Amino acid sequence: MNSRILPGLAAICAFLAVALGSAGSHMLKDPIAKGWVSTATSYLLLHAVAVFALLAWQNAPLVRVSACLLLAGAALFSGSLYALAYGASHQVAIVAPIGGTLLLLGWAFTVVHAFSR
Repeated sequence: MNSRILPGLAAICAFLAVALGSAGSHMLKDPIAKGWVSTATSYLLLHAVAVFALLAWQNAPLVRVSACLLLAGAALFSGSLYALAYGASHQVAIVAPIGGTLLLLGWAFTVVHAFSR
């Protein structure tokens, strides 16, 4: 995998977190929708920064797998919350637990790598 892809995807996630979070805080009136946007923004931004930290820490295959899992998980989890907040069908909520599971796996791979060295 090209060494610029993961940082580029993390930067896109951070950009979207700021853009969608800001838009939601100004445009949405429903407090539940605002809560979804707040949670989605926190998770997306935190995991985008975590990917940068992981890649700065180690350039190892297991760390890159962790970074991929974190990005995919954050995109699915946060994306489903953003979609709900901005009016998508409630069926999209089924994606959130898949994203959450990928986030947990990403952190689990990081733990395995950290203690296997």
